Amino acid sequence: MNIIRENSWTLISFQEYLFDIDGEILNEQPVKKHPWTWLLALFTFSSFIETIFYGQIGAFTPLYLPNLGVPADQVALWTGIIAAVSGVLGLPFLPFWGALADRYSRKPIIVRSFLVHLVAGVTLILAGNVYVFLVGRAITSLALGNSGLMMATLAERSPSNRQGLAFSIMNSAAPIGAFLGPLIGGPILDRWGFKTLIAVDAGLMLFVILSLVVGYRDYFKGSKDRPVFKMALESVQILVRQRRLQALFPALFVLFAGRMLVQTYIPLVVGELYSGQGLGTIVGFVVGAGGLAALIFSPILGALADRYGYWRLLFLSTILTIFLWPLPAFINSLLVFGIVWALINGIGTGTFAISFNVLAQSVAADVRGRVMAFSYLPVNVGLIVGPAVGSLISGYSLAAVFPAAAVFTILGVVLLAVAVKQPVAEE
Repeated sequence: MNIIRENSWTLISFQEYLFDIDGEILNEQPVKKHPWTWLLALFTFSSFIETIFYGQIGAFTPLYLPNLGVPADQVALWTGIIAAVSGVLGLPFLPFWGALADRYSRKPIIVRSFLVHLVAGVTLILAGNVYVFLVGRAITSLALGNSGLMMATLAERSPSNRQGLAFSIMNSAAPIGAFLGPLIGGPILDRWGFKTLIAVDAGLMLFVILSLVVGYRDYFKGSKDRPVFKMALESVQILVRQRRLQALFPALFVLFAGRMLVQTYIPLVVGELYSGQGLGTIVGFVVGAGGLAALIFSPILGALADRYGYWRLLFLSTILTIFLWPLPAFINSLLVFGIVWALINGIGTGTFAISFNVLAQSVAADVRGRVMAFSYLPVNVGLIVGPAVGSLISGYSLAAVFPAAAVFTILGVVLLAVAVKQPVAEE
């Protein structure tokens, strides 16, 4: 899972798309050596803590930068730089995590991601300047790649008539964490400071690591007769060779770049609208309200997509956000801004969830698992491109990020229109 780990919890049928590196369906390999309910609870708790960690560092980094010596007039610039650079380091390694798990074992790859969070948290606490802080944020990107492995394991362990329930419960950890993380973290930030907040997160991360080491028994047997580099390269080749994916991935890159652009700067916008005491708490409420709206809108949009078609709902929701994006730029009331942002975030998160279904339907069954391993790639790329653009335009006006997001979304809709016309490869 990653910062940006958003609520794909409406995808309760995602287990249908989990295949191993050789195309064999994982959920036809049941393993009943350990209670699946315990594993579900362990993975759900781990994902919940991870999302809280990501949500809090994203929401409160802009408020902490002045403590690192960043001048007030450069906070917006550094907010964009940190968000953009922090997503770069882990991208080249993304194809290898799944390959290493298939080659050897899943447990160390899953535990690795939470160990990375712990190291990143300690680095953020010890950072005495913005450059070391930037390194700490960049380290978090090395944690990518655990979500698919946890879902693949759940697909193997849980009964076939309980897999939808298992997936919905585990993936609900993300929106709940996105809602509660900033809400709880804001008052802690105001009273005890950013370092104390991250220290609490680091302690929770250590508990998660110990829980996984002791409580997760890995029965998966890797395939040790294939080179890791070749397995990783094959996964990348699938993305660049299939015509629909050639158009669909760029479309999703652009769409999520617009969203990540705005999401990065929400705390600073709130700071412009509110000048009283307890800014961290207020930011937590606004960001948390967006998470609550995501909990409400995502299942509604998911149900509509199941009934009327994933592509149709994807187009409708993205076109709707084109008209919604510019509105916050003209709002001077914090309350009204919070309501409008919650609406936009709720619809945007539902769109994110539907994109998983569209991506899964755009590839043949025998390669679907390897493609879905890259399902978070558009968000990670968007987290680089969006904040990078934001660091350039926010210096003129923070309000400019909202119409800029609309421009990104318009381009994304155009690319989606191209993608939907491309054929799906049969194999």
